[in-house]
Amino acid sequence: MNRLDPASLGRSGRSPALDRDALRTGVVHLGAGAFFRAHTAVYTEDAMLATGDTSWGIGAVTGRSARVWEQMAPQDGLFTVTERGSGSGAVRVVSSVTGTLAGPRDPRAVVELIGAPGTRVVTLTVTEKGYRAAPLTGRLDVRDPSVRADLDGAPPLTSVGQIARGLQLRMLRDAGPITVVSCDNLSGNGDRTGALVADFADALPGAEGDRLRAWVAESVCFPNTMVDRMVPATTPEDLDRVEAALGLRDEAAVIAEPFRQWVIEDRFAAARPRWESAGALLTDDVLPWEETKLRILNAGHSLLAYLGLSLGHRTIAECAADTVAATAVHRLVHEEALPSLRLPEGLDGPAYAESVLARFANPALGHTTAKVAADGSQKIGPRLLPTIRAVRERGGEPRWGALAVAAWMHHVATAGPRVEDPLAATLAGLLPDRRRAADVVPRLMEAGVFPGELVADTVFTGLAAHWYELIDAGDTRALGKEITL
Repeated sequence: MNRLDPASLGRSGRSPALDRDALRTGVVHLGAGAFFRAHTAVYTEDAMLATGDTSWGIGAVTGRSARVWEQMAPQDGLFTVTERGSGSGAVRVVSSVTGTLAGPRDPRAVVELIGAPGTRVVTLTVTEKGYRAAPLTGRLDVRDPSVRADLDGAPPLTSVGQIARGLQLRMLRDAGPITVVSCDNLSGNGDRTGALVADFADALPGAEGDRLRAWVAESVCFPNTMVDRMVPATTPEDLDRVEAALGLRDEAAVIAEPFRQWVIEDRFAAARPRWESAGALLTDDVLPWEETKLRILNAGHSLLAYLGLSLGHRTIAECAADTVAATAVHRLVHEEALPSLRLPEGLDGPAYAESVLARFANPALGHTTAKVAADGSQKIGPRLLPTIRAVRERGGEPRWGALAVAAWMHHVATAGPRVEDPLAATLAGLLPDRRRAADVVPRLMEAGVFPGELVADTVFTGLAAHWYELIDAGDTRALGKEITL
């Protein structure tokens, strides 16, 4: 096997797009998974290519496991992005990563990298559960054993702990201001990250926490962002196809749709890459973009995944081709989400919604329902509950939001302890012996995912129970008839 690295790339007659000798680390990224490689790393490389400023190389840190480090380190940070779908391009070798760290193995090195004077930006894609926040309150879960260990002085393993301890080191070294940029699917993701770091500081003893919080308030910015690109899990077959096209084996290869988008609040504490030269949008108000994407694309993705699982579909594209599932998403978006949104200026909401449905239907991606369905307890809140609450506040019935919640509950009930979710043990413990709607829905409403007013809302819970019964009966015809009426 001829593995991708700078030497083998050179022997093949190609070279990295960036001058690797001139590249310097200016960005630390936490959570170096597939989305980071297909999105943030590409934007950052394009920004350096457009401006000639090579001081924004990325020190990439893996999260929960060292698997990505094992893929990227032998390749000196090089990897490929292959686009699939209408408008796809050739296999692209991305060269913006200057080095990789296995976060779980070397957490002290992560703190050192954030504390280095040359680092001026920290970006992160750690998924919703990586923030270790309580689903209902959004505050740092200081009862979490890993968070507690970080607070007690152990080498930090959580993303918030690594950021807070890295900022603390910058403070002690007088290393200068820095910006922390969340790139996860959370409304107000920058504000939320800043609040969690403040919670961490508040939980430190006495003057230590007071000093850190004061320094962060003066020297750190947490801009909000909206990110968008569909990046399915890479399969062994994908690796073989990339190898055939490139002539080199890339164990860190990622597959993505051609579409990409990044909207960033223009609020930085220090210098930054010129991401706008790579196509990112800098704005004073990210919130409408965030909410539109969360309530249309992400909510639709979740509904397709959970309903698709109950209908026996393996991929999101199969769901999008199913009249029943596609109609459910269309109705969720057009009847409930769009009327409750403050759209970004100039955005045609219905046209955006239809473009999202078209992207879901891209069969070349192979995005699986199981992958999209993972971690539902963390996704239900930001993706679906704002729309459900808005419909109820208008006096309406959130039929389609309740359908998505019921489909999630049915997935939890049928998967049981095997459900992929950070609250898996809690959810399994709540499930009754009888898995009927009348038993399951009230129990899962107690999972800490739903606010009190929805738990007590008989209209919402009644709708959820109704849909659960239809899904559980397995009568696709009856379910389809009610959805497509």
